[in-house]
Amino acid sequence: MEKEILKQEIDSIVSQEGFFLIEFILRGDKKQRIIEVYIDGKEAVTSSVCAELSRIIKDKIESEQLIDSNYRLDVSSPGIERPLKFLEQYHKHINRNFEVHYKAGDEKRKIEGKLIRIDGDKLIFEVKPKSAKVPDEYEINFKDINKAKVLISF
Repeated sequence: MEKEILKQEIDSIVSQEGFFLIEFILRGDKKQRIIEVYIDGKEAVTSSVCAELSRIIKDKIESEQLIDSNYRLDVSSPGIERPLKFLEQYHKHINRNFEVHYKAGDEKRKIEGKLIRIDGDKLIFEVKPKSAKVPDEYEINFKDINKAKVLISF
């Protein structure tokens, strides 16, 4: 019960501040709880955003006594290496390369391509087929995506 109430309160705070909760982890024991909060937004999540949200969440936990033991609170962004979970996360990654695992009917497929635009719940990628010189546009409905990661290029 403590976990669900805490998650709801944190989700509410994160939403009010214009971000969204990606993941909430509560671990540890009664002596020392560890609360991990991963947030994201349409814009970049900075360290100052994480620090401010951490302060607000801590104030809420303590004012309402949501945890009755020692705890450590970690607020951060999920990092570029984690798969994207929400459609809202894609907007800031337009013109970046992705690896996308998705379903097409009963088939599972994978593409690598550059996200060029978002149209409602459809993501449009530019994919260069191996044998073609001109890239194709490929449209994938967000609900059909099983896993999508931004590819890091140096």
